[in-house]
Amino acid sequence: MTATGIAPTVVDVLVENHRRFLAFLERRVGSREVAEDILQDAFVRGLERAETVRNGDSIIPWFYRLLRNALVDHYRRRGAEERALAEVAGRGDDVEPGPDEHLQEEICVCVANLVKTLKPEYAQAITRVDLEGGTVAALAKEAGITPNNAAVRLHRAHQALRRQLALSCGTCATHGCLDCHCGGPAGAR
Repeated sequence: MTATGIAPTVVDVLVENHRRFLAFLERRVGSREVAEDILQDAFVRGLERAETVRNGDSIIPWFYRLLRNALVDHYRRRGAEERALAEVAGRGDDVEPGPDEHLQEEICVCVANLVKTLKPEYAQAITRVDLEGGTVAALAKEAGITPNNAAVRLHRAHQALRRQLALSCGTCATHGCLDCHCGGPAGAR
């Protein structure tokens, strides 16, 4: 551990994989400058949370999850900015926000299909919070449970989905579905 409390291996792995991370982002945003900005922010967030990584083998998948979250945040901000600009330009009533195509591309087809195979309350939790961008508090209210129970349910739903992904996608799930071409679970093809 360093004076900052971060294991040197975490920093080393992140630095060693800088180019891979940048290429991953650049393919998804279409701009090197934007990708560099997102990566820089993700590095800062990653270093703040690095102590949560317990296993050296999980550093890269953990950071790719962080990058995916950063991409989702980027596209949400961009959508909000576009709606605000349209409103200012006087076109706000004519502009109806549609589905974010880039965000939809980020959600692997097999993940969306596998959510449907989970217990209904798990599928509801992942759909409402992760796929639709809702809050745990809103999920709790909708399901008639406490926010703590909703958070536990979401955590268990993530675990169940992770198991389903491992069964369906094999190594694709382990390495973060970076370039998934599996076309979904065997039953959905």
